[in-house]
Amino acid sequence: MKIQINKSVARGEIQAPPSKSMAHRLLIAAALAEGKSSVRSVSDCEDVRATLECLKALGVHYQQIGNDIIIEGKSPRDMTPIEPLNTRESGSTLRFLIPIALSTDKSVVFYGSDGLMNRPMTVYEDLAKQKGFTYLKDGRSIIVKGMLEGGEYTLPGNVSSQFISGLLFALPNAKKDSYLKILPPIESRSYIGLTINALKRFNIKAEWIDDNTIYIPANQIYKPCDVVVEGDYSGAAFPDAFNLFGGKVDILGLNENSLQGDKVYKKYYDMLTRGVPTIHIGDCPDLGPVMFAIAAAKNGGIFTGTKRLKIKESDRAQVMAEELKKFGSSVSVYEDTVVIYPKEFHAPTEPLFGHNDHRIVMSLSILLSLTGGTIEGAEAVKKSYPGFFKDIKSLGIDVFEI
Repeated sequence: MKIQINKSVARGEIQAPPSKSMAHRLLIAAALAEGKSSVRSVSDCEDVRATLECLKALGVHYQQIGNDIIIEGKSPRDMTPIEPLNTRESGSTLRFLIPIALSTDKSVVFYGSDGLMNRPMTVYEDLAKQKGFTYLKDGRSIIVKGMLEGGEYTLPGNVSSQFISGLLFALPNAKKDSYLKILPPIESRSYIGLTINALKRFNIKAEWIDDNTIYIPANQIYKPCDVVVEGDYSGAAFPDAFNLFGGKVDILGLNENSLQGDKVYKKYYDMLTRGVPTIHIGDCPDLGPVMFAIAAAKNGGIFTGTKRLKIKESDRAQVMAEELKKFGSSVSVYEDTVVIYPKEFHAPTEPLFGHNDHRIVMSLSILLSLTGGTIEGAEAVKKSYPGFFKDIKSLGIDVFEI
């Protein structure tokens, strides 16, 4: 899909998209609660769809009514995989569900896109050697089998927090207490907080007992409940960026008390408009592309904690550097730092590419509202924010498919 965006200014109000991160967590918790739960205001994005399809493949029944999902949950020990689990391109789905699969004591096969199947999974590979469960990976699929037991787990804190969240979902069902010892530095701590908060809503206790250790009592039972997915700060960051370039956009439906780490974007946007800031994004890597775009069109910036951008849907630092050069920007990418130099910003000299990455497409769209231009591969927004182009068009952005 190729889209054209002409110079235009955004004005009006929109509803924040539902949080993809919270939808994953609430749907999985509901699937583990024996009985009927309702998860309301669920995004129809591809990543959430992957989680729903994988839960169904584990034998969990659900019904969709509009944007609400009614789930008949069951204990992991009662789950029986009826087919391989297609995780598509969703890292959250894969990493959250592997420990749950290891609570069924049955052989479970996961597969997905080539990019996802080749993302680093060493945390679970190492745990398999330590704990004695089966973990087989061949680049096309992952097969796991065994019974995840309680006890002590030591995990690196400088990799994706999704591994930690996966264990948080599964270990409350263990027959003995568990301790997750996380080696500092711990990045994306806020995402761990989102998981603990989701568990709490289903009557599951998991708590920090010191800065690096989470305690999970044994023999807990998930209780069904009715929950609503809150608005997504990560998604809202894109239309809110129009306000930095003369727009007047109000975004409704965001919880001011949210635990979402990407809520910090408002603070960082202010920094980007005032000078050439140094911003650490280790706790909010998903904000990297849009902040690179803003820095390129404003005053430049220095971004640290960027090394994890290599293992997203694209190598986001390198990809943004490539695309921003088309606007005249100069970008240096180092091992854990990205520097955007203030340069004369102009209309792109050639078509832009989305690199099969939703956040790249949305970030570039902000810039094209200033200059005009085209993006190829714009359908990538379906991964997290399928209504993105409809929303910005409603705000007055001149966007259309060509």
